[in-house]
Amino acid sequence: MKMCLDELRSNIAIKQKKRIAVYMCLYNYMVIDTNCNIVGLATKYREFACALLLCPLLPISWTIGKILKVDIFDKSNPLGNVGFLFTCNQFLYLLIVMWVFNAVPDKMVMVYAMVFGAHLLPYSWLYKSISYRIFAIIIPVLSLVIGCIFSALFIALTLILVECIFAAALFAELGRFTNK
Repeated sequence: MKMCLDELRSNIAIKQKKRIAVYMCLYNYMVIDTNCNIVGLATKYREFACALLLCPLLPISWTIGKILKVDIFDKSNPLGNVGFLFTCNQFLYLLIVMWVFNAVPDKMVMVYAMVFGAHLLPYSWLYKSISYRIFAIIIPVLSLVIGCIFSALFIALTLILVECIFAAALFAELGRFTNK
């Protein structure tokens, strides 16, 4: 039996729990970035160290997924490939972050936060999620404003709070979505 597109989107939203495992992992990254800022490593080294800390993102997401009983690599829904394509899109944006790291290292956290937030937008369609849509706008705009006024530490602290609100919104949305 074939499912229509709308059913596939509902199915993947429920099975993947709207990618909460990945965003909980990114929340942990923001905590690590904040600690790097608090420790006070020299700017260029701090940003490089924090960039290296992105390497275990996938295994940590997988682990959090196991705890939440989500298979982040589930292939049973063909839209999983679309979600993977949306994720790969962010890798292209990371080229901008790498340039900022070299040209203006103090603004790397701001730009990375903007890229992270902006890449959420396609997931609002995939997972039928107003939370993704709202945070895809709020995170880049908030990061830009805060990043132009305050330090990377303040951006990281703010984004920890925003990530908590985002995760709570996703959990609430998922609860309403699965109770329909």
